[in-house]
Amino acid sequence: MSDLAPVTQALQHATRLLDRAPHLAEQQAAAILEAVPGHPEAELLRGMARRRQGDAAEAQRILAALARAQPRSARTQFELALAEAALGEDARAVAALRRTVLLAPGMSEAWRTLGDMLTLAGDAAGADDAYGRHIRSAVQDTALMAAADALCQGRLDIAERLLKERLKQHPTDVAAIRMLGETATRLGRNVDAENLLRRCLELAPSFAAARHNFAIVLFRQGRAHEAVPHIDRLMADKPGDPGYRNLLAACLAVSGDYDRAIGVYEAVLKDFPKQPKIWMSYGHALRTAGRRVDAVAAYHHSIELSPTLGETWWSLANLKTVPFSAVEIAAMREMLGRGDLEREDRMHFCFALGRALEQAGDYAESFVLYAEGARLRRGMVQYSADETHGSVERAREVFTAPFFAKRLGHGCAEAAPIFVVGLPRSGSTLIEQILSSHSAVEGTMELPDIALLARDVGRAGGKDVAGRYPGCLAALSAAEIEALGEQYIERTRRHRRLGRAHFIDKMPNNWIHAGFIHLMLPNAKIIDARRHPMAACFSGFKQHFARGQHFSYDLTELGRYYTDYVDMMAHVDAVLPGRVHRVRYEDMVADTETEVRRLLEYCGLPFEEGCLRFWETERAVRTASSEQVRQPIFREGMDHWRNYEPWLSELRDALAGLPSATGAPPLDPAGQGPDPLN
Repeated sequence: MSDLAPVTQALQHATRLLDRAPHLAEQQAAAILEAVPGHPEAELLRGMARRRQGDAAEAQRILAALARAQPRSARTQFELALAEAALGEDARAVAALRRTVLLAPGMSEAWRTLGDMLTLAGDAAGADDAYGRHIRSAVQDTALMAAADALCQGRLDIAERLLKERLKQHPTDVAAIRMLGETATRLGRNVDAENLLRRCLELAPSFAAARHNFAIVLFRQGRAHEAVPHIDRLMADKPGDPGYRNLLAACLAVSGDYDRAIGVYEAVLKDFPKQPKIWMSYGHALRTAGRRVDAVAAYHHSIELSPTLGETWWSLANLKTVPFSAVEIAAMREMLGRGDLEREDRMHFCFALGRALEQAGDYAESFVLYAEGARLRRGMVQYSADETHGSVERAREVFTAPFFAKRLGHGCAEAAPIFVVGLPRSGSTLIEQILSSHSAVEGTMELPDIALLARDVGRAGGKDVAGRYPGCLAALSAAEIEALGEQYIERTRRHRRLGRAHFIDKMPNNWIHAGFIHLMLPNAKIIDARRHPMAACFSGFKQHFARGQHFSYDLTELGRYYTDYVDMMAHVDAVLPGRVHRVRYEDMVADTETEVRRLLEYCGLPFEEGCLRFWETERAVRTASSEQVRQPIFREGMDHWRNYEPWLSELRDALAGLPSATGAPPLDPAGQGPDPLN
């Protein structure tokens, strides 16, 4: 084989064999190397073939030696990165990928793989940049290259303008549609992105990148169950893709399919064992499924891999049943003393160390930490107490007694839903666990569907004042109102796996939609979980919520939110007397059996002894109270907020208007109303 032509032909033949018969490709490469020892392309093929046969260690050895001999070969660096990733050497893989794109900036496949690896590592910004560069390097059209360049540089307005101009001339250009969808996603316009990507997939169903984008957009809109079939379809072609698998596990967990989510996480961690954020997510799924010991072990492993990952420390603290050791407390203090700690990690460490010091009885310092964590978190979210108050005022104006009297008999007759509303940390998870212990009731999770339906109704109503939710409901016909209720029942059907007569929707923020719920589902049950104002608000203040509840990170805003909530529920009581059943947490603790019997009677359910032994019920629980409801009711924490009373004057002042609210505790026989703050 001294002649170069036969060597070239043999190399081409070996390359063709790589995917369908890698063992034959290796044999061909070995034959070339026997004739031409050290031939770099043959060595590369041998390494690629070994990895495809599952021998990543030998592939790494071959490719590392070749990379030292051929340091300017981008393809060698890329294949070395794939071998490193297969061995779980993720940091090395990322380094090799960065060398690859430095040598070959136009290597689209390398940018996409780098994006996948950075996604696994939790580097969202880095992954975003890599995926953007993947788009730019994959595009050959000069007009699209300009838009891709603007997208990579974050000049989203320019990218949007260029892409819209392109689509005016070429409305079926799927690459441009996908890029415009990506631009809309980055602008936070998820609905626009969804519509664009849906159109893209109608035109090109096999466009994998667009389908991946589409699944992400669905996930971000709280529709993870809709994303799962799309990820399954992507994985049919690339079952080992880490980005696909990680997204699938997250979607399954959000959708309530915890067993499958745990299985996917375990498979990912088998291939990529050094990813602290994946270990943390795995811990979340285990905790929700009730596997506390395994969850704790997963969290500890995450911390071992990345001691600065504050979210994992908070996840341990949020179990509430796992005390921190003196060594762990010292480690958290050390982390907070670092000047290079990311803001989000610092926020999580504040909440975690605050919880640890609270457990140790150091309330003064724990409050300082809670307040700092809340301050940091408040700076990361958008919330307007005035907007919440305005929403309540509009709801009170629309949902009047005459409004409901005129629509008597409207709505979907289905009686399956039981809504539990109120403030987070007010006993709603306890109520859910008690009811879920009944043979006729299935607990699900905090479902987003009511808020999503309200949003859709408002969008359909138009942009003028009359079309805004909830005012737009006045224009709906009886058939349209009934259809909304039916739509809710259909959308939530996926969460009902036990075939029971009733199911629970425990989204606490649905209190603001109580009138909407009654309008479209007049036979559904609505339970208001009420707790002492100071206890409920402070419990929320020291809790970092993974999503939503943005009102809870400022004491004044918390007090205003609670006041708006009480006023809204008092209004519902006035216009729909007896419609809402109220459970006061303190009463449930003081006389559990009486309150459980009242609760079941309201729901039209016969008493069952299992409801009094709710902690024995095995089911997935996602909320912050997941560990507490797996134990009998404890009374010690009811007045725990009083340990922090010296620092809660802002909250007390914000709640000062409560005694005059119709939702305040009832008057005593002497006509003197008790102060709900004491």
